[in-house]
Amino acid sequence: MPWTQRNGVRLFFEEARGAGAPVVLIHGWCCDHTYLAPQFEHFAKKGRRVVALDLRGHGASDKPVERYSMPAFADDVAFVCDHLGVRKAVVIGHSMGGIIAFDFASRYPELVSALILLDAAVVLPATSRAVIPKFLAELGGPDYQRAIRTFVAGTLFLPTDDPKRKERIIEGMTSAPQHVALSAYQALADYDAASAPSVAAPSLYIEANEPSPRADMTRVRELLPALAFGQTVGSGHFCQLEVPDQVNAMIDRFLVVGARLGAA
Repeated sequence: MPWTQRNGVRLFFEEARGAGAPVVLIHGWCCDHTYLAPQFEHFAKKGRRVVALDLRGHGASDKPVERYSMPAFADDVAFVCDHLGVRKAVVIGHSMGGIIAFDFASRYPELVSALILLDAAVVLPATSRAVIPKFLAELGGPDYQRAIRTFVAGTLFLPTDDPKRKERIIEGMTSAPQHVALSAYQALADYDAASAPSVAAPSLYIEANEPSPRADMTRVRELLPALAFGQTVGSGHFCQLEVPDQVNAMIDRFLVVGARLGAA
């Protein structure tokens, strides 16, 4: 994988060359760029330029012991875009990556033509916020990997999700370093989307077919006035892997319609 370096931290990325507005893919907490592989392949086959990076602390990128934050992750995305000469991108973020994508779009509007959030807790519902302190305490304890496994297995999947894929996802996420998992989740919990500049770019929120919404959609709609909404059928949180045909079709349609509103 190619990489660039920002302030001594190596950031790895995957790139497919192509034409038209580029697509930038941002993965979620304790994941890496491969968790958006179906979208990378989909847009690469369409001849788009696609960039998928490993956030600092994740995948092949360096994992410094430091305080992680959503704006800092977004600044890394902007740095990689600048390094590659990427502008006016279609930015797609899954889960925590969606929060980062939102922050990126709010502070670097010149780099964004459209924003797509995949089951991202941009604004946490009150029910989710209430259980965070207990989970953070477990993440800071000696058995943090069990805490991650219990949380991921118990809250991010439906019974109908593919069991082998589920186990691969859990194994990958529990391999994250403790200092990264703890600091990044604390940052996710602390992020205040309402304090970020508004996002004018055409936006799409795709919600997984879960019992409880991942985000407070009333608040999200206030933050994204040009928002379209879609929901998958029969998939948990990792909808981009479980039902990529559904997710990709919704994105494709949004980009056709969004082009009339200023998206590429």
